[in-house]
Amino acid sequence: TADTVVRRLERVTHGTFRAGDAAWLTPNLYVGNPRTALGLDHTDVDVPGELGALPAWFVPGDRDTWVIAVHGLGTTREQALNVLGFLHGRRLPVLALAYRGDLGAPRPPDGLNHLGETEWRDVEAAIRYAVRHGAGRVVLLGWSTGATMALRAAEHSAARDRVAGLVLDSPVLSWEATLRALARARHIPQPLLPLAVRAAQGRAGLEPDRVAESADPGLLQVPTLIIHGPDDQVAPWEFSRRLARRRADLVALHTVPHAPHAAMWNADPEEYEERLRRFLTPLM
Repeated sequence: TADTVVRRLERVTHGTFRAGDAAWLTPNLYVGNPRTALGLDHTDVDVPGELGALPAWFVPGDRDTWVIAVHGLGTTREQALNVLGFLHGRRLPVLALAYRGDLGAPRPPDGLNHLGETEWRDVEAAIRYAVRHGAGRVVLLGWSTGATMALRAAEHSAARDRVAGLVLDSPVLSWEATLRALARARHIPQPLLPLAVRAAQGRAGLEPDRVAESADPGLLQVPTLIIHGPDDQVAPWEFSRRLARRRADLVALHTVPHAPHAAMWNADPEEYEERLRRFLTPLM
């Protein structure tokens, strides 16, 4: 019917699946770790963070430019598995990070997710770890809030001189717009949206002026690839287009139509990886 989509279930990789079960879709193609999902040798490492040890997967490569992969809100470091095979094929060492609040990582002192406002310091810790273990420089690759964290680390970290470039997939550049979108998705009545947004900002400790600063074009100092699309219903694409327009000297925007939030790779893996290849080659 007009409001029905039918898909064939190809296989079940774990658990059980019965008629009538609730289900939801994610951008993650793989579950497990680099070895079980992709057959790639990796090491489980602990990155010293300000709240304690942050678990990460390290997949070795013979270049001195490392990629630090930062997953988005509501996902896990398994999100990096989508592109890990491609990055490994370019002989790039990859560090896929779990940050505060993730399973196995330290809890935030107040138990809250601050939507990147404090979590970016875990990306800074990953940069320092990479440099201590042989990285000459790093490229930060983030999805959704992970992209926001990468952007803030490149702007504010004391180790930002080691950041050679940014890859931002579906970046959250306006928290007010994203919080509004999430509130609408939860069917909050239109008249209550401003109150819901202010409540969410307060709960996460977001200060409006500091949130705006995270997308300040004047603070961007390194080559940046933004991969985003106009059908993103969580992080409006218009803010990515605006940033690319205002910093055309540093920012390349690859627009992906018909792709939901943080699923730009899923819409066209070959084109996504080709854009990554073109961007990363001069930074290797």
